[in-house]
Amino acid sequence: MNEAPLAGRERALSALTKARRRTALLTDCVEGPDLTAQHSPLMSPLVWDLAHIGNQEELWLLRNVGGFEPLRPEIDPLYDAFRHPRAERPSLPLLGPSAARSYAAEVRERVLDILDRSAWEGGPLLRDGFAFGMVAQHEQQHDETMLITHQLRRGGPVLTAPDPGPTSGPAVRASEALVPEGPFTMGTSTEPWALDNERPAHPREVASFWIDTVPVTNGAYRAFMADGGYRDPRWWQPAGWEQVQRNSIEAPLFWHQDGAEQWMRRRFGVNEPVPDQEPVLHVSWYEADAYARWAGRRLPTEAEWEKAARYDPATGRSTRYPWGDTDPRPEHANLGQRHLRPAPAGSYPAGESPLGIRQLIGDVWEWTASDFLPYPGFRAFPYEEYSQVFFGADHKVLRGGSFAVDPVACRGTFRNWDLPVRRQIFAGFRTARDV
Repeated sequence: MNEAPLAGRERALSALTKARRRTALLTDCVEGPDLTAQHSPLMSPLVWDLAHIGNQEELWLLRNVGGFEPLRPEIDPLYDAFRHPRAERPSLPLLGPSAARSYAAEVRERVLDILDRSAWEGGPLLRDGFAFGMVAQHEQQHDETMLITHQLRRGGPVLTAPDPGPTSGPAVRASEALVPEGPFTMGTSTEPWALDNERPAHPREVASFWIDTVPVTNGAYRAFMADGGYRDPRWWQPAGWEQVQRNSIEAPLFWHQDGAEQWMRRRFGVNEPVPDQEPVLHVSWYEADAYARWAGRRLPTEAEWEKAARYDPATGRSTRYPWGDTDPRPEHANLGQRHLRPAPAGSYPAGESPLGIRQLIGDVWEWTASDFLPYPGFRAFPYEEYSQVFFGADHKVLRGGSFAVDPVACRGTFRNWDLPVRRQIFAGFRTARDV
């Protein structure tokens, strides 16, 4: 999918502009103290993310692509994500809100000038505008991180968005779908803005299996809870059981009981009853795995998930998305922070796969059974710290994106990863079983 320079520049400009609009939305809605505070030791202060976005844009687009001298070389160490863990970032001499905004704006002004005059060929960093797409994806990924910080923030609501509308169209055909055995093409070698861990495309053999046609819902998860799921070590990996015991976990993060029966949740500053029909959210890999064991099922492997999301049995080819090769539209998936919650399970029939599986893209990130590992023929690009340093058994793969993910950073090949204990992320799951 090679793009002509004019179309590629327009796509890059649109992606960069959209990301910056969202960054402003997430940082302009709170006062200075909320920008500089650390709302959780798991997250950076919002003002760190804001300046880090500008710093990475300067590094890759001004210095590497444009050949500019550094604007603020003295701040590079402050915004190096590998030099300072999140818990210690509030103690650093960070740029204040006004200075961070000015810095990011100055970088962007110069980047737009480079975008107008840069060659569209000239090595892999510039081919099809990859560097611009990488930076747009990076900003959107930090926007999702900042949205997580907003969820962790205490206080009244500062963000608003309409709820997903009622589903129109045919109902889900069955509770699970059979994915046929055989090879399929996993990963990509043609998606112009795909990141290094998505590459290269390669054949993968998958045995037939059954997979849920929708993500596991709050209502289904409450049945696990009611059956003593959090009190029965049979369902838990040892490390997961230790986490549950040590932290007295008895429900997904942000849930609490109001009285004997009513489960409530806190969502972006609003307390509300837990809706049974929504996909469950804010569960760790250990919780997802325990539920699947309790249900007599398992989590799908990453290869199984991607085959379910991309394989078209009529043609035998792998498509970009479950519904085909066209970019996501609002009728396909819940993406881009259009809503501040998942849509009810069974929504978006237009986004259904040929096998009858829905909501594989958007709504909630989905935990898989797989460790985060490189594909055969993997090459780190353009830097090892994006993917390579995270490969191994410590991190589990998540797929599909959530309501907090922008389409530019979400596709059928996109790979996310996190520690199996993580609960603050917008993650849920679906289950599978052998034939």
